[in-house]
Amino acid sequence: MKNITSSVYNFEKLRQEGYLYVDKTEYIWNLINPAGESYFLSRPRRFGKSLTVSTLKAVFEGKKELFKGLAIYDKPYDWKPYPVVHFDFANCDIQTADELIEYLTGQLANIAHSFHLQLRGEQLSVRFENLINDIAVNGNVVIFVDEYDKPILNNITNPGVKEILNVLKGFYSNIKKTEGKLRFVFITGVSKFCHVSLFSDLNNLTDITMDARFATMFGYTQDELEANFSDRIASLAGDSDIAAYKTKMKEWYNGYRFHKNAKTVYNPVSLAYFFENGGEFNNYWFSTGTPSFLMELTKQKNFDFEAALKNAVPQVAFSAFEIDNIDPLTLLLQTGYITIKDTEERFEQTWYFLDFPNREVAGAFSAYILNSYASKTQTTSVQFTAEIATALLNKDLKKLRKIMEVFFAGIPYTSHKKQESTFQTIFFSIFRLLGLYIEAESATNDGRIDAVVQTSDAIFIFEFKLDNDPTALEQIKAKEYFKKYLLDKREIYIIGVNFDSERGNLVGWADEKLDKHFSV
Repeated sequence: MKNITSSVYNFEKLRQEGYLYVDKTEYIWNLINPAGESYFLSRPRRFGKSLTVSTLKAVFEGKKELFKGLAIYDKPYDWKPYPVVHFDFANCDIQTADELIEYLTGQLANIAHSFHLQLRGEQLSVRFENLINDIAVNGNVVIFVDEYDKPILNNITNPGVKEILNVLKGFYSNIKKTEGKLRFVFITGVSKFCHVSLFSDLNNLTDITMDARFATMFGYTQDELEANFSDRIASLAGDSDIAAYKTKMKEWYNGYRFHKNAKTVYNPVSLAYFFENGGEFNNYWFSTGTPSFLMELTKQKNFDFEAALKNAVPQVAFSAFEIDNIDPLTLLLQTGYITIKDTEERFEQTWYFLDFPNREVAGAFSAYILNSYASKTQTTSVQFTAEIATALLNKDLKKLRKIMEVFFAGIPYTSHKKQESTFQTIFFSIFRLLGLYIEAESATNDGRIDAVVQTSDAIFIFEFKLDNDPTALEQIKAKEYFKKYLLDKREIYIIGVNFDSERGNLVGWADEKLDKHFSV
């Protein structure tokens, strides 16, 4: 078995040092033909964008020997080397427009030095244009821009983000100015900002983010997993049922879909960590970074996570956005925290049902929501929901009440907004985490949370209310939330919970075991 790595994203090093490479060069071939194309593609972080750029770079540097045995090797391609200009924003940690100008100037200086050239001109944009023209003396130029949006996403709530965006817009406009001297352009990032705000001058840029032809270019399909990792999976599964083991892998790391008709894919970095750690099911992708900018944005917008994952959305949800009118749903989609789960046709257009792609993302993101909204660490949040699951499995409602009282009593006064949407978000996250252990779901009903948890021998129906409203249990009865479960052989418990939004504490609790015969 070839070695697997989660830390090497250089194609040449992967091939020379004998690491496993899942062949994606058929897509590379389709990208580079015909000549003169310019592409934009967004994908979640840690999804293979940098490796793809490195692979393309090796193609345009004419390093055919690295591709022996891969799909592109025998294609009718001349392997002519081209001068390559590579801008990588992965390490761009700036907070002001001036710092960005300094960073870009440094990038240009390094590129000029690699071609034994001197920068000409005073302004940043002039220097960039002159540099491309000088390099093009030796042949048409290939340009890569990796993680183009990092300076923006890192400053999404920064008052100076528009100035940062304007610097990038002016910088990127030079790519269009030198179009006649370019062989190929490939720009990647996590998000997709509106062409008007960032790429207004790059009207020749083809967006393949949701192009069916390239929907599985990043990540691994189930077929690719079977073809490249079957021996490793069999070894890890040992005496376990191999089919069940593969199903569990799929639940944890598959589920990303980038076109309505496309196959789902596995996160490649998560799989690499999974194999490196001896097949231990754990959260790997999320541990590589935390979406603090998303949490800040969702708080500002009072974003309703539950509604977003319950109701179908139109195609416009996938659109690019302006920096001063950001929809958290669009950013969650583009950053890979939610993805396409299903579609339906309405009014002659496609509507999309969205959800977390898999257990890895659902659990980790829900824990991070609790960290942000309730000041609970991810460890505390996971422990808390595991304790809830245990109490429910044992049908110990007294224990369940105590666990929830302790949890909410520990939320600092300054951490919670005194409004219903904050509590909705907290409960949404709790039940999403709970679903990792037992079947749990929450659904918005008339602006309030009701939730259902199902175990092998019981069904628990919850209703939550705020501030001097003791009617939670009565509402379950009046609206007959239990009705669809009456023919089920399992016991049914109904639980009404009341919270004080001012103090953030649980102040009321009532539960009953439902008499099915009486209810019918």
